[in-house]
Amino acid sequence: MKGFLRLGKIAGIQLEVHWTFALLLIWAGFIEFQNSGNFERVAVNQGFILVLMACVVLHELGHALTARKFGIKTQRIILLPIGGVATLDKMPEKPGQELLVALAGPAVNVVIAIILSLIIPIKSYFNFDNIMVEEMLYAPNLQNFLFYLFIANIMLVVFNLIPAFPMDGGRVLRALLAFRLSRVQATNIAASIGQALAVVFFILGFFVNPFLILIAFFIFFGAYGENQMVRQNFILKGHLVKEATLTNITVLRPDNNVQEVIDILLASTEKDFVVALDKEIKGIVTQKDVIKHAKNPSILVKDIMDKNFTVIDESTEITKVLELVGKEKKSFFPVTSNEKLIGAIDMVNISEFILLKTVSAS
Repeated sequence: MKGFLRLGKIAGIQLEVHWTFALLLIWAGFIEFQNSGNFERVAVNQGFILVLMACVVLHELGHALTARKFGIKTQRIILLPIGGVATLDKMPEKPGQELLVALAGPAVNVVIAIILSLIIPIKSYFNFDNIMVEEMLYAPNLQNFLFYLFIANIMLVVFNLIPAFPMDGGRVLRALLAFRLSRVQATNIAASIGQALAVVFFILGFFVNPFLILIAFFIFFGAYGENQMVRQNFILKGHLVKEATLTNITVLRPDNNVQEVIDILLASTEKDFVVALDKEIKGIVTQKDVIKHAKNPSILVKDIMDKNFTVIDESTEITKVLELVGKEKKSFFPVTSNEKLIGAIDMVNISEFILLKTVSAS
């Protein structure tokens, strides 16, 4: 994936780190050296960040492995400067299951904190005056390293349990509300609380720490996106692909050339195309593919088409298409009836279908 470095797999889940994570290490190292001028402290600082990120990975694994118990796969765990994200195929809709998945991550950090509390003499940090404690904490030794890691894991638990999407606390709140309310109502309440908290964080960011402003945007748009997604799924529930299928489509042949496709693009509103030969689907060609090869108009469609595609039957629920879009990062799919091509479906048509259903229901 562009911008990500693959580190390998853990429990069958791809672990990736975004390139901006390197900026975090550089910035933290620079600040530490500026404050202390000590390379040993810089090395300890860098090591602490890496170990803390390992705790974050374990946190995300808690979510992923619990979700796996309910038949939900996790494609990858991504490490970002602001934390980690486990990309689950979907969240469980049963409140009890969602509650367990949401709590599993913070529970891992609680376990780590408990283990660390048994290793280091935590009480000793609270038995002296502030000056002595400050001198103790400044020493770059293993005990202090583990103490800071203990505090960091406690902070991870507290931060993640803030009742705001997309944090775990927002999902915990929704799950608890969903025991009494519909999923749509529960999400709306949890998202509204999250957005209200985001506004508070935004204001505090100007007076306390500018980093809170970044968190505020993360929470506000995360809550908004979650609310919209749940509303969409509610509207689409029970509706089949055949209701939103594009049936008046141009089907390309493998021996068409790029110039012919460009002519179709300019003469119509179609952007993506199905490629078929003798009624057999061979691939798909997107507008992006055509633009990429526009300098070579004589090149054939068969040489630029995507052969790795998913065919959807007309009897499939539209919500399943949305899951495929999230999983495969594609937004155009051929549609068949009794294994015969009848059209295609894309996110533009699904969005129009949602809009029309929303208007008709109001």
